[in-house]
Amino acid sequence: MRTSIATVSLSGSLTEKLTAAARAGFDGVEIFENDLLTSPLAPEEIRARCADLGLTVDLYQPMRDIEAVPAEEFARNLRRARHKFEVMDRLGAETVLVCSSVSPLAADDDALAAGQLSELADLAQDFGIRVAYEALAWGRHVSTYDHAWRIVEAAGHPALGTCLDSFHILSRSSGPKDLEGIGAIPGEKIFFLQLADAPLLGMDVLQWSRHHRCFPGQGGFDVAGLVKHVLRTGYDGPLSLEVFNDVFRQAEAGPTAVDARRSLLILQEETGIRALPAPAAPTGVAFAELLTPDAEPVTALLSGLGFARTARHRGKPVELWEQGAARVLVNTGPAALSPSRLRSRAGTPVDGTVLTAIGLESPDPAAAARRAEALLAPVLPRRRGAEDAPLDAVAAPDGTELFLCATNRPELPDWRADFADVPHAPAASGAVRIDHVALTQPWHHFDEAVLFHRGVLGLGAQESVDVADPYGLLRSRAVANADGSVRFPLTVGAAPGDDTAHARHIALAVGDVVAAARRFTGAGGRLLPIPANYYDDLAARFEFAEGELEIYRDLGILYDRDAHGVFRHCYTHTVGRVFFELVQRDGGYQGYGAANAPVRLAAQRAAR
Repeated sequence: MRTSIATVSLSGSLTEKLTAAARAGFDGVEIFENDLLTSPLAPEEIRARCADLGLTVDLYQPMRDIEAVPAEEFARNLRRARHKFEVMDRLGAETVLVCSSVSPLAADDDALAAGQLSELADLAQDFGIRVAYEALAWGRHVSTYDHAWRIVEAAGHPALGTCLDSFHILSRSSGPKDLEGIGAIPGEKIFFLQLADAPLLGMDVLQWSRHHRCFPGQGGFDVAGLVKHVLRTGYDGPLSLEVFNDVFRQAEAGPTAVDARRSLLILQEETGIRALPAPAAPTGVAFAELLTPDAEPVTALLSGLGFARTARHRGKPVELWEQGAARVLVNTGPAALSPSRLRSRAGTPVDGTVLTAIGLESPDPAAAARRAEALLAPVLPRRRGAEDAPLDAVAAPDGTELFLCATNRPELPDWRADFADVPHAPAASGAVRIDHVALTQPWHHFDEAVLFHRGVLGLGAQESVDVADPYGLLRSRAVANADGSVRFPLTVGAAPGDDTAHARHIALAVGDVVAAARRFTGAGGRLLPIPANYYDDLAARFEFAEGELEIYRDLGILYDRDAHGVFRHCYTHTVGRVFFELVQRDGGYQGYGAANAPVRLAAQRAAR
């Protein structure tokens, strides 16, 4: 099925938008009127540019406040429409979007609306143009898709059809039954289908639409369910994205277009339009890799946590540190000294140690790589020695390299064969495995990251959480596999550049966090000090055994409890842009101590 994207969904000039759409693999575009008006190119030149890029102009939009108005006003509207149709003829656009009127002059008169839209369609037909009438969710008198269809049906004009927009429909929907009326519309009368998702918010629908739309799969709407209803009508036009979003308007067009195209590929898979390689969800974390220009602070921290240096890469300056099933690679290669390497995706320099790669245990690394390729996440080129294991990696939206690993699988290459053992004392018993890796995201790629981890890796996305920081509000959303052996809390600040203010961290699962904290401090490690006021509040919220709270206070251990279990955790000091967390989960606790995040963030700010 053909795919399209509205130019309003991308940032930059019209030529930049067209180039980004074509490179991402779209078949066509909707040209937004403002993009045409601000372009120095004539409509004929834009048409030629689209043809050169392999793009069709699927829709010109929008025409506003056309129907159900007094006769003299409608006469002015027809003169305006004639000019637009002449421009569309030069542009090569054959369908125009007409939004339901919001004009105070519009009358609540369906017969008048149908008659005037029929006249408009007569004029459009002279130019070989079709009119797609769309109900705006905030339309003055026409605000639902079924109402718009009744008017189109009453007009009975072959050049007049309807446009269905998932945002306008789903933002007003109270449940699946509201979509059943789509089945009453003949597929040939659905002239266009526009798609957008959105988070579920309780706010004015106009502001919701203009500032919070996102690509399918990134919000809370059942976009796939709506598309299934539309496909059952026999609709065979393009799937087109129309997303108004403050973030996309400021983000680079190229990555946004790739994110958009990926969302449609996943949507086509969910609706049965397209078959993709099946997800091969990761089953565990094989390792986390730290890149550092100075290994000493990192290795001192790892030693204090009870890790032992067990092996060294045969051809690269990379060391393997292990404790239980938790593994950390320390990379001091030439890339660690490059200022360009140590940058966030936002382009801001990042000093010192950074987390650059994660190894994911995969049940089928080759299948996981095929799915990533199909979803526009190509396998990264790598410098590999002749004896190195053939280990594939893909890049997450934030630039983190995700290696597809098979550890302890005799039938598949094991990445640890690239390492030679070194003499070492046994690691201290403490960490069981890597519990989760918290990844701070560039502010303009947060929704993209959620969709990537869900669609490409096959992880499930949990509900979004807002966390208070002393200098703003953070947004966090975790993705995880079914059994919780792979967990990535994704966090972003509310403003450009804010991602650099928050380090990433590796959480280590331990059986006894008090014992682990004591071992760490006994080895000279420093845990993050927590204000006494926090513990006074804990005493008011929970009941503790005698002396228990004093232990937590002395060590800086934080505490949370829900209906399923208990969570105890503490944090090390930060090295570069990385710190560690020791976590103990008891019972069925599945969260990350979100209630304690403001305290931790404030303590880290104070420590800096």
